[in-house]
Amino acid sequence: MKNNIDIIYSDDVLVVVNKPGGLLSVPGKYPENKDCVSSRLQAIFPNMIKQPAVHRLDMYTSGLMVYAINKEAHRNLSIQFQDKKVQKQYTAILEGIVAEAAGEIQLHFRLDIDNRPLQIYDPVQGKLGITQWKVLSRNNGQTRIEFTPLTGRTHQLRIHAAHEKGLGYPILGDSFYGNGIDGEEMFLHATELTFSHPITDETMYFRSEPPF
Repeated sequence: MKNNIDIIYSDDVLVVVNKPGGLLSVPGKYPENKDCVSSRLQAIFPNMIKQPAVHRLDMYTSGLMVYAINKEAHRNLSIQFQDKKVQKQYTAILEGIVAEAAGEIQLHFRLDIDNRPLQIYDPVQGKLGITQWKVLSRNNGQTRIEFTPLTGRTHQLRIHAAHEKGLGYPILGDSFYGNGIDGEEMFLHATELTFSHPITDETMYFRSEPPF
């Protein structure tokens, strides 16, 4: 069923889902790109606002996302993301062996206007992206990494993995910055999400094990 979506939690004001890789977070420009997490949730929650997303995951990134049902929750959650009060953690598999155990990456990058939506390293005009990382395991020429982004730039983890000034190895299956083929699985999963409930202020913590 097309409207199927893995709902982890829901109440009167928000919904947390486990997004599959290959599904858009929000609708694209063209009719064939209307199927997305937002539209599937709106079919399940008829009172959900028109634009419920407060953050994004790339199409081929899987994992945890939170959506607002009403405007008040959307505003509150958006401010939490803007003020960097939301904690996120990701798991990825990289195409190579990372020698170090852990570290922090700081790179400035921006949109490549001649090759949208790709991002390029630009120490002068780029915006700073910061990611903490640690190695979880190494196996068969690949490295399983835990990423904790401290900023939320477009393609941040994908660039920080692939760029020579980052870890130097692209995420497995990444068709933009690595050797992946468009349409196939990318090994990047949003495993943990922590935020404050917009009404009760209760700490909401969710974990989703990666499918790889």
